[in-house]
Amino acid sequence: MIKKTFLAFISEHQKIQIKALIASFKLTFSKVFASNAWLAASYFLFFNSSFRREQLAVLKGQLAYDEALNRATNSSALLRRNIHRLEKGLIMRPRKPTFASDYIGETVDHYCALANYRSLDTAEFRWATDVLDLYFSVVHDNPVIKQARCRYQDLQPQRENGAIPSTPYLQQECPASDIHYDDLLTLYQRRRSVRWFLPKTVELALIRQAVNAATLAPSACNRQPYRFDVIRDMQQAAMIASLAMGTTGFADNIPCLIVVVGDLSCYPAERDRHVIYIDAALAAMQLMLAFETLGLSTCPINWPDIELREKLIADKLRLQYYERPVMLLAVGYADPSGGIPFSQKKSDQLLVREIINVD
Repeated sequence: MIKKTFLAFISEHQKIQIKALIASFKLTFSKVFASNAWLAASYFLFFNSSFRREQLAVLKGQLAYDEALNRATNSSALLRRNIHRLEKGLIMRPRKPTFASDYIGETVDHYCALANYRSLDTAEFRWATDVLDLYFSVVHDNPVIKQARCRYQDLQPQRENGAIPSTPYLQQECPASDIHYDDLLTLYQRRRSVRWFLPKTVELALIRQAVNAATLAPSACNRQPYRFDVIRDMQQAAMIASLAMGTTGFADNIPCLIVVVGDLSCYPAERDRHVIYIDAALAAMQLMLAFETLGLSTCPINWPDIELREKLIADKLRLQYYERPVMLLAVGYADPSGGIPFSQKKSDQLLVREIINVD
């Protein structure tokens, strides 16, 4: 309130001068604390709280990860990671006769515990079963693997007769594609950030269809640490979109808003804290392209890492502390008369740096 009152009594020129003075002071301040890691840590501990939510979210995510190992769930980050690790071992060239000794016991123990949960995704459990079947059919025993094999065989998991196994396959077995570079480039050129939409409802079936395409995006150890929260009410979509700050003037025009939520409870170690942003962004790009092929346009909206706005969106969407907004995505049927920024992109001359020698 005091800040607003003060700004109301000064000129625009004075505002610019004050901003320049503050920026100069911050730069000098930053130079001092950027001289070494200890001073940098002190800066963010005592003078800047920007990273506190991330730090606490990472710790809460680690606790949630551990708690999820012993309760019913519809998907398991540990199972997904370890089964993917087994797949990579199975396709290794040359394949080792004995591998995965350091985590096969943990994998089978967790698999056996999950077998009692009816809520676990059936496709995920079938994939795990198929890969474990293949693993135990080719791996040579040692004491650890033999013990895990016995526990797995004692469980006697059910299998679908005649189903195609969800196991590694050869590259030459990938689906054939008649899409050429020019076709793909046209799709990329077609996908623009659209801010003006027709007042038309976006069908949930189309959203699900696009999401199924998006989930084929690469993901570190196949954990897919994200979720798509869909808001199809225009008033509610506008309210959430306005929290992002960069939607002034067009938030009320959004017929459908998707909040891409990253889940830090997929990781037991802080080294993976940024994977939610990498994996979610990869999936979001495929999601936007999928929407384009379905006649829907999109506009990715940057999410600001500001504590007040983090609290607001967490309260509105009932997010856990370890669940973090990665970005927002406006979705709808484009208004043909709506304008689109040209947005000149950088060329390969600016973006490609060939490395000749690596010392």
